Amino acid sequence: MGMTVPYERTGRTRQKARTRAAMVDATRALLAEGVAPTVEQAAERAAVSRTTAYRYFPNQRALLIASYPELDMPSLLTADAPSDAAARLELVTENIARQLLEHEHELRAMLRLSLELPPPDKAALPLRQGRVIGWIEDALTPLRGRLAAAELHRLALAIRATLGVEALVWLTDVGGLSRDEAADLMRASARRLLRSALAEAATTDRSA
Repeated sequence: MGMTVPYERTGRTRQKARTRAAMVDATRALLAEGVAPTVEQAAERAAVSRTTAYRYFPNQRALLIASYPELDMPSLLTADAPSDAAARLELVTENIARQLLEHEHELRAMLRLSLELPPPDKAALPLRQGRVIGWIEDALTPLRGRLAAAELHRLALAIRATLGVEALVWLTDVGGLSRDEAADLMRASARRLLRSALAEAATTDRSA
């Protein structure tokens, strides 16, 4: 049985690519306005018929992943990633910082919504699902055994606290840094937290 060819790859591919891009752009615009758009909402914004829209995106999740591919990634590291935790963390924080700058408007909107009282349903905040913590824990995998599971998770949380849209907002809006400067500082903070945790673990090992 042959593989099914995606709709946009059959006939009139250029026009279909433009339609798909319009849907993705509309989704990102709606996210930046604080809306977790349905396929119908994105179609209306992109001036695409609902029937056509569903040929590209059968459901909201497919639409959101096309607009923000990282939503569906359990790891930011490739199969040939280094085995050293510091080197792995460098790669992950670089990727996270890039995402922050590329999707700042959408992430700010999701942050704003998350601060409302009462808070919205979690489904309304597709960009605030805790995925970054998992990416950081994945980077720190080589430290398993060297650090207790609780310590490793605590370290991941500490790094996440310094590396996200919350920190970006403060560093740029209050701290007065440029976005690139803010990204560099966030990544430097992650390095320092890792070095501090390793130094503390080494001291504990020597005194044991």
